[in-house]
Amino acid sequence: MSAPAPAYKTGIVKQVLSGDTVVIRKQPQGGPPPEKVIALSGITAPKLARQRTANNDTETKDEPFAWEAREFLRKKLVGKEVVFTAEKPPNSATREYGSLWAGKDPLKDENMTEALLAEGLVKVREGGRNIPQLKRLVEIEEVAKSQGKGIWGSDLQNHVRDIKWTVDNPKAFVNKFNGQPVKATIEYVRDGSTVRICLLNDFTPITLMLSGIRCPAVKQDGESEPYAEEARFFLESKLLQKEVEVVLESVNNNNFVGTILHPQGNIAEALVRQGFARCVDWSLAVMKSGASALRAAERTAKESKLRIWTNYVSNAPVIAAKDKEFSATVLEVVNGDALVVKMPNNVQKKIFLASIRPPREKNSPDEEGKQSPRPKGFKPLYDIPWMYEAREFIRKKVIGKKILVIVDYIQPAKDNFPEKTCCTVIAGGINIAEALVAKGYATVVRYRNDNDQRSAHYDKLLEAELKAQKASIGVHAKKDIPTHRIQDTSGDSAKARKFFPFLKRAQKTEAVVEFIASGSRMRLYIPKESVLVTFLLAGINCPRGSRPAIGGGGAMQQAEPFGEEALQFTKEKCLQRDVIVSIEEMDKAGNFIGWLWIENENLSISLIDLGLASMHHTAETSEFARAIKNAEENAIKKRIGIWKDYVEVDKEIEKERNASVQDRIVKYAKVIITEITSDGTFFAQNIELGNKLEALMDKIHQEFITNAPLPGSYVPRKGQICAARFTADEQWYRARVEKITDDKMVQVFYIDYGNREVLSPTRLAILPSGTETEPPYATEYALVCVKFAVDPDDRQEAVRAFSMDTLNKKLLLNVEVRGVPSCVTLVDPTTNTDIGKNLVKEGLVLMESTREHRLIPLAAEYRAAQEHAKSSRLNLWQHGDITDDDAVEFGARR
Repeated sequence: MSAPAPAYKTGIVKQVLSGDTVVIRKQPQGGPPPEKVIALSGITAPKLARQRTANNDTETKDEPFAWEAREFLRKKLVGKEVVFTAEKPPNSATREYGSLWAGKDPLKDENMTEALLAEGLVKVREGGRNIPQLKRLVEIEEVAKSQGKGIWGSDLQNHVRDIKWTVDNPKAFVNKFNGQPVKATIEYVRDGSTVRICLLNDFTPITLMLSGIRCPAVKQDGESEPYAEEARFFLESKLLQKEVEVVLESVNNNNFVGTILHPQGNIAEALVRQGFARCVDWSLAVMKSGASALRAAERTAKESKLRIWTNYVSNAPVIAAKDKEFSATVLEVVNGDALVVKMPNNVQKKIFLASIRPPREKNSPDEEGKQSPRPKGFKPLYDIPWMYEAREFIRKKVIGKKILVIVDYIQPAKDNFPEKTCCTVIAGGINIAEALVAKGYATVVRYRNDNDQRSAHYDKLLEAELKAQKASIGVHAKKDIPTHRIQDTSGDSAKARKFFPFLKRAQKTEAVVEFIASGSRMRLYIPKESVLVTFLLAGINCPRGSRPAIGGGGAMQQAEPFGEEALQFTKEKCLQRDVIVSIEEMDKAGNFIGWLWIENENLSISLIDLGLASMHHTAETSEFARAIKNAEENAIKKRIGIWKDYVEVDKEIEKERNASVQDRIVKYAKVIITEITSDGTFFAQNIELGNKLEALMDKIHQEFITNAPLPGSYVPRKGQICAARFTADEQWYRARVEKITDDKMVQVFYIDYGNREVLSPTRLAILPSGTETEPPYATEYALVCVKFAVDPDDRQEAVRAFSMDTLNKKLLLNVEVRGVPSCVTLVDPTTNTDIGKNLVKEGLVLMESTREHRLIPLAAEYRAAQEHAKSSRLNLWQHGDITDDDAVEFGARR
């Protein structure tokens, strides 16, 4: 009778005790999960060193390769889901014996017993060499022996650690590192804020208390404090036996106090944010950095009443959760400390940067103590030192971009000043207020000690201000104060005439839109000439918005139909943006008339295309006449904007409007995916062109073998096509020079494969003659109806899954919408699976709507796939409807 098939189990490797013993746990369900100790059957690993303790009188050293065997398993298994078998002998209390595979498929994935034997890190156990079931293990061991690997080698004593079990002078030991990070592994977690670690530089084991926090205590012989076990499991699941960096900061009762740094952040901050720990004043004071982050995390946990803060009651003014944190798009930067933003509900709101003050006018009082009057034509933005620099610093970072707004406090109305919403603004991961203060473009407001109405990052702001003061930069500078002598032609036709000839002659001029009066009327600042001008869009009639009535008195003239919509469109598109203008004419009032482009988009054409303007007769003689006419005809057909109630008598237009929608065309091309970008776009090669690509590569490689290029003889220039030597295989490929960095390195794009690399110029050369003219063999595409998540971790997970499904695989590609890049569907011919739809169905990406009528049936399938993911709460949908929220635990969603 044959032996029964082994019962495979799955679990997550919590810890590796030695080269042949691991601890495996289940997935957590409502608390720390159960775990079991598994010893690998049939082998024996070298024993690790043991310290002398109260229960162990003998101190031992590592057996040769004991550490290497432990590390081999740790690096491969800790934190990973594995398949294993387990059997408990009658004479064993807790330990079970079995086999373990580094993956989920025992038929394909690596058998760790065999892997250890193959590396010579363990041996087949005594008495087991003649057992038939262990015959394969003996064969593997014999191969390792013959190769002299590991314990079968000759330099055994070089593989024994010299462990320093005790530190004689802890304070001197801390000072030795001078706040520099030290590499370490977490060996044991006593509670959520106390761990046993091994410093890898000299194998010194120490006990470390996390700076700035304290978690509930775990009692070994009694009832632990509430959430103590959960806090310990949280830390174990993130860091146990992981490689980290430790900053030693102090000593307390022979225990070291320090910060554990992980690639995803400070674990202490994660514990506090999750409500597993509270801030401790005495150890916050010893921290080199990060104290303010812990305070902010604690405030967040208190407000959310997480875990140890379940019964917490705040005595601070409460800001509603929906108003506390939100994403918004920046429409305008006001001076150097305020922003006008567009909320997700399209409402505009003015917010102020919390706890900072913009550059102020230095105005000396007269003999009576009154401020002297400002000179005629005084413009605060340009005439207050550093104000323009402060505004420009913020503008270039945030205008038109999405930001994260966290409301710190609301300053009540006072002395004729309105209520102010004061916030922390994060853009691209940068705290704008902190960056502004660090540049010396703002100062920090000082508060009384009992005033909690301040920025959540107040400590960081003070730290940044101190650095700026020491560097004497910005408003703290004693010399080199900037001055801006600005000419203003608005309403002054004589002055405008002086500038008109050379502005017209320049043809295209860079400018910044400073103010917008209507959809087609604005004020521009032209930096090259240091001049402010009034500018009117050429070629269009645009309805005017509401405006002050002639004669003043507070009365307003009513807006023309769609005048407010045109004004709002131009504001959102252009206000405070960098634009290109071409000035062609000047009217009697000194207003300049011409064309304006923003990101290569002609604004006159865009307004007409949306039905917010009509074609002016002067456009008929311009170079844009055809484009403007086509845009107007399209707007009329769509009956949008000013054409909403337009009556068209031409039957041909009506016939065309009612024409049937063209069906979707499916014409698959066979491709192989060569590269996937971090944004989810990808590069593919047409398989039918594979022979031509191979011939091209052979020609290049053969030429360089015959005539090796002289290193450094080629001088790269941006945009050139050249040969680049790829680091991974040292072969030459065609590449385009994308960027030359400040340190003279060159970023190249491999045009036939889609990947990028930064190289030394010595690894570049001129392409052999005749090879540079062939078109690129890799084309960039995007998945149709698919939108990758904004959150970096969610997007990375989706890209990883997409890569596993497609990278270096032969697939079928159908172009659905042509563009740059074209949007496509990808189908796996082996399973007939639509890969994009499958990503949506698994909840890894979002479904993106399309206006293409012929794609409506396809979009319906994708929408159904998304509804499946949403109802099943898969991945992005696991917490219900998606919001742009920060990760809830240590850099990753739960």
